Amino acid sequence: MKSKIEEASPDSVHLLLGVLEMEVKARAPGKIILAGEHAVVHGSTAVAAAIDLYTYVTLRIPLQSDENNDRLTLQLKDLSLEFTWSVARLKEGIAYDSSNVSPSTPASCSSQTLKSIAVLVEEQNIPEAKIQLSSGISTFLWLYTSILGFIPATVIITTELPYGSGLGSSAAFCVALTAALIASSSSDKTRGDGWSSLDETNLELLNKWAFEGEKIIHGKPSGIDNTVSAYGNMIKFCSGEITRLKSNMPLRMLITNTKVGRNTKALVSGVSERAVRHPEAMNSVFNAVDSISKEVAAIIQTKDEMSVTEKEERVKELMEMNQGLLESMGVSHSSTDTVIQTTHKHKLTSKLTGAGGGGCVLTLLPTLVSRTVVEKVVKELESSGFQCFTASIGGKGAEICF
Repeated sequence: MKSKIEEASPDSVHLLLGVLEMEVKARAPGKIILAGEHAVVHGSTAVAAAIDLYTYVTLRIPLQSDENNDRLTLQLKDLSLEFTWSVARLKEGIAYDSSNVSPSTPASCSSQTLKSIAVLVEEQNIPEAKIQLSSGISTFLWLYTSILGFIPATVIITTELPYGSGLGSSAAFCVALTAALIASSSSDKTRGDGWSSLDETNLELLNKWAFEGEKIIHGKPSGIDNTVSAYGNMIKFCSGEITRLKSNMPLRMLITNTKVGRNTKALVSGVSERAVRHPEAMNSVFNAVDSISKEVAAIIQTKDEMSVTEKEERVKELMEMNQGLLESMGVSHSSTDTVIQTTHKHKLTSKLTGAGGGGCVLTLLPTLVSRTVVEKVVKELESSGFQCFTASIGGKGAEICF
């Protein structure tokens, strides 16, 4: 078996602060739901897509061990937080049989191991205002020790995605972290300049591990978020089955974060309760959403002679219809209405994305829309206290850089 220093190529070895280190970087995109949220829980089709807003992970592994660098450090740069564990404490604290955990065989974190990890997280005295980070830090420790074992390193996380806004920030974190971990243990570390994709085998492995991470954070995730983040582009999801789509049209969206927190579980329950009270009417709503999602997927994939402008017009109408149906499910919000009315004044179409009840709103930016119009809309929305991003839809998935 090769040592870390023998495995590391000259391209990935750096001299940092006088210590020889191997450095690997990874990034993974966030996601939006283009069509089908909520109805997907009731058997309808949903369409999700990657956006070019990323979470970045830098992994630095010292290649010469000594007592000064025998620690695992996690830095959350955007939050100015740092957590550190000695390798000895991790070995003592994480109660699982390493012979049963293999980097090439993703496994679920047992409840016993999760309890052991929770103790290690509690010891870090996370500020009360940031206590929601606990599950993410637990996920970090599980993924790191499962894939790389108990070796010292520094892991630095930065993100362009707002937390808890429905843009898949937790999945992007799991995917980017796993990509860096898998890449660091790969024998091939010689790459060209810039970002490069993982091969299909490693992407599949990465997606499975990221899904296990999502389970720690969310309990019972659908697998949509991590799949979009890992593979990029777009996917169609129905009754547990995920189909990867290939987009044949450019799509740009203005994403508005209303900054209104929402309780996803309560919103999902509310739709289900409405379906119990009005089964026939709600079944019609879910069937209509299913048709919309399938049509959106077909338009995006089509290679026929239809012009981009025509395709955009159809997507615009379908977004409008989907929003109306989401309102009939009772998941819209006054903040969403404000975004819709503001953008409508400029002849732009918007719909909520994700759970609703606040969160984020999508606005289609047609190819021919002027920069002046977009700037006006953004200015108006920001004056209402919202946060705006423009993003290309259906881009690349997880990538690595040495």
